[in-house]
Amino acid sequence: MWHPPRSTHLNTLRERPLSPHLSVYKMTRYTLATSIFNRITGVILSVGLIVLIYWLMAIASGARSYARAQEILSSGLFKLVYAGLLVAFCYHLVAGIRHLVWDTGRGLERAQAKRSAGVVVAVSIALILILGYFLFFAGARAS
Repeated sequence: MWHPPRSTHLNTLRERPLSPHLSVYKMTRYTLATSIFNRITGVILSVGLIVLIYWLMAIASGARSYARAQEILSSGLFKLVYAGLLVAFCYHLVAGIRHLVWDTGRGLERAQAKRSAGVVVAVSIALILILGYFLFFAGARAS
């Protein structure tokens, strides 16, 4: 059984780039920060799915389970959890749209990336305030 010489095989592997983005993109402070926060908010939203699954399981388990879940999920602690999930959702949505734009090859220049980082933060805050108002304040008046 013939095997290629090891040195040739290893040299070929060393010459290949690990990933094209490492050599193409020049990550700066603001792009790193917004990208890291996008990943963190994605994890937070994934953990938030546990709350959604609990609620859905309570609905499926009958009126008694649902009443107990409603009592737990409407507590003040969970209102803080919902506020955190709202912040994570808004930021992750806007930053995800930015990443989709980057995937098209647009907005990768340093000035554009810096400007879009500010846009991500500003639009996220505006979305948080708008949705927060309707979810926590306007809805409370209707009850």
